[in-house]
Amino acid sequence: MRLLIDIMLLIVKLLTAIGDFVFLVFRLFKKKKKKKKIKPIRIFPLAFPTKLKYIFIGSVVSLVFIFIPLLVVIFVQSLPNPKQLAVQRAPLTTNIYDRNNTLLYQIYASQNRTYVKLSSISQHLKDATIAVEDKRFYKNSGFDIFAIIRSAIASASGKELQGGSTITQQLIKSTLLTPDVSVSRKIKEIILAFLADRIYTKDEILEMYLNQVPYGGTAWGVEAASEIYFGKNVSDLTLAESAYLAGLPRAPSLYSPYSASPKLGKKRQKEVLERMQALGYITSKQAIDAEEKELNIVPMRTPLHAPHFVMYIKDLLVKKYGLPLVEKGGLQVTTSLDLNLQEIAENIVRSDVEKNLYLNLTNGAALVTNPKNGDILAMVGSKDYNEETTGNFNVTTALRQPGSSIKVVTYSAALESKAVTPATIINDSPVTYSIPGGRPYSPVNYSGIFHGNVTLRSALANSINIPAVKTLNKIGIPAMVEMAKKMGITTWKNPENYGLSITLGGAEVKMTDMATVYGVLANGGYRVDLNPILKIEDAKNNIIEEKNEVEKRLVLNPDVAFIISDILSDNNSRSIAFGTNSPLNISEQKVAVKTGTSDNKRDNWTIGYTPSYLVAVWVGNSNNSPMSQTLASGITGAAPIWNKIMSHLLANSSSENFPVPTNIVKKPCLGRIEYFLAGTENSVSCILKPTPTPTQ
Repeated sequence: MRLLIDIMLLIVKLLTAIGDFVFLVFRLFKKKKKKKKIKPIRIFPLAFPTKLKYIFIGSVVSLVFIFIPLLVVIFVQSLPNPKQLAVQRAPLTTNIYDRNNTLLYQIYASQNRTYVKLSSISQHLKDATIAVEDKRFYKNSGFDIFAIIRSAIASASGKELQGGSTITQQLIKSTLLTPDVSVSRKIKEIILAFLADRIYTKDEILEMYLNQVPYGGTAWGVEAASEIYFGKNVSDLTLAESAYLAGLPRAPSLYSPYSASPKLGKKRQKEVLERMQALGYITSKQAIDAEEKELNIVPMRTPLHAPHFVMYIKDLLVKKYGLPLVEKGGLQVTTSLDLNLQEIAENIVRSDVEKNLYLNLTNGAALVTNPKNGDILAMVGSKDYNEETTGNFNVTTALRQPGSSIKVVTYSAALESKAVTPATIINDSPVTYSIPGGRPYSPVNYSGIFHGNVTLRSALANSINIPAVKTLNKIGIPAMVEMAKKMGITTWKNPENYGLSITLGGAEVKMTDMATVYGVLANGGYRVDLNPILKIEDAKNNIIEEKNEVEKRLVLNPDVAFIISDILSDNNSRSIAFGTNSPLNISEQKVAVKTGTSDNKRDNWTIGYTPSYLVAVWVGNSNNSPMSQTLASGITGAAPIWNKIMSHLLANSSSENFPVPTNIVKKPCLGRIEYFLAGTENSVSCILKPTPTPTQ
């Protein structure tokens, strides 16, 4: 209150001083009747009425020549630059498509918008918009004085400030100004509209308007509105649809087909058609036909196919291009996903998990890739994305224990070092390792049985644990960890952090990494990282990124990759543990496959591949609780899901063999034709076949 009084006193003093100054000037230039005798100028004291008169005169002069110009300058400086209409585009929607251009998902901050050129917009929609919003659009100067007067009269009669806005003014309001209803905002709107009309052509203004204004909900701009309400591009709109959309911006929430009173939208459509007819855009018959035509409104929906995958894609985009561009840049992203295959995989995972609830497993995940180029063809992150607690948790990118599926890394490192061959005899018998500063480590087999002398081929094919631990102990943990990193594991750190149990799945991995690891084997030793993005275009269809050439890195001896694949596709060799008719065998197809189960059966895996397809499957519980101890790896759990997905992929194709490298040495050994790395073929005895001696 004190501050307000001080300001008022200051203003009074200022006006008094200005009045005195005006009086002085007035007296100095006033003509005198008697020129010979000059009287001294008398300034003070003045009579109160006289002083009051000059205060008034000073106030008027100050208002006209000082305060009003100053306020105008301040007001104009506060206005945004109308040139920003062209350089600062409104937020645009990023669209994610599958490999067949089926829309999977749309990413936007709060406004779903796709920018289109004026030439791509239906002529009916352009005519309807002008007819109902601004019939003198091509003749006015950015504002319509007659509409403003009409609006002012309505407001003076006690109604809310309303109407009177041209298309240019509406563009200014939705882009550069706040939507508040006030006289000052209206003045700003008119000034900016006048300036914009001198900067841009009418067609440029109309194009910006049609791409900027709201059409209800998250639909901003005509293209988004056309796709949301009618499921078609704006260029394909009929007269009836165009008239309907043109009527929405006046009150989007009221006229929207998804509102509580959808009939109001049809009533508004009729008004638009009548305006179009009155202005000569259409005939009476066209208006009647359009009004009577039934509109096929698309049911309200938010497209979200392959939910785990599209969220995975969004994360990749944000890491690479930043959140602002992803949410507001209007990117058009074509991915490698095959939506038909995705939906088949989703159904298989959901159905099999529900069938196996008796095994105390409640969740499942699957990943399908093309190992040759890193395409992700399907990604099922959980049994049900919409499950309340953890459904949206993506297991394919989460850390889980891989169980014996990681043994391929151990044996790859061992074979490449030439410390072993597929025919090397390993004794599967009890063993205990002393751990400095820790408890002794005594590995056990999954079945609880010891098999005596077995070949490396048999040990890997039947997933026998103790030979894998002995092999790792022979080559050293650092060798395995280094090989894992080269093949695609990104979650392992320094070798000293791990013990021998790492070869049985003691260190967590991601399914996406495991797909890369097994992809190395499928590619004959070449690593191809997963890359699910085929092409990215900006809002103007300029290509930002495109997948043309695939980067391949040789990280494993091709001879070793072939031998591992040959072992994993040898159905006879794995028959000791799985039999000859297990879900790991696909009739008349050469498929390499490996299972894995973590301690206490918390994670159960099956990963298999051909040169063209790779399928990884996991089952377990989201809370990491153990599954039933009756679960049989390779028989129940992940294996049947894997079999169904892989069988679907290979249904109409002939068997694809793994190419035999030229350096591989073949020779009869232990009752079969065995493969060796050159120089190792004579390092083992191939005469006596080992006799397994199973013991408890």
